[in-house]
Amino acid sequence: MAAMTILVADDDKEIRDGIEIYLKNEGYRVLKAADGQEALDLLKTEEVHLLILDIMMPNMDGITATFKIREAQNVPIIMLSAKVEESDKIHGLSVGADDYVSKPFQPMELMARVKSQLRRYVQLGTYDGDKTLEIDGLVLDEEAKTVTLDGAPVKLTPTEFKITELLMKHPGRVFSINEIYERVWNEEAYNAENIVAVHIRKIREKIEADPKNPRYVKVVWGVGYKIEK
Repeated sequence: MAAMTILVADDDKEIRDGIEIYLKNEGYRVLKAADGQEALDLLKTEEVHLLILDIMMPNMDGITATFKIREAQNVPIIMLSAKVEESDKIHGLSVGADDYVSKPFQPMELMARVKSQLRRYVQLGTYDGDKTLEIDGLVLDEEAKTVTLDGAPVKLTPTEFKITELLMKHPGRVFSINEIYERVWNEEAYNAENIVAVHIRKIREKIEADPKNPRYVKVVWGVGYKIEK
């Protein structure tokens, strides 16, 4: 992953520069922006494989930037914020972020999250048999990393794709929230309920005609989630 480019957007220069040092030590190429608009401008001219966005920035905050990025790209996004309220985390995930790290953070924790997100983004994986999964008009191509519903493309974030892929590989099987988190995030689950629930809600909004009465992704109360056979 030495050739991967990571864009760090934070209005605090010391934080930008500090993150840059750790990323470069891991072999990544680093671009820096002081606000969301600068980040968007860089995305127009640079190939970026992951973004680290602070929520609170002048001119354009991280939430607005994420919303605009998701209109065109599925590049992984990790959000940073000094705010620790659960509502801020949920808001960031709701607009399309893949992960969230609260300030102050341990640099090694952030690096682990970066590596985890990049693995999911670039890894094609080793699959047995057909690389296309299909359930009642919902088609997921594991190699091309695409999803279609009744022939129409569905734009999923990398994390949403991995959750959908996990459920579609095991139709009818119920996965607990912790199991989904550990399989998709590749780390031990801790306070994972809201994080997973937000991603499930976003998946439903994209693939269900009526998200409140889902055709595909079903909740088994007190147990977890499944995709119907």
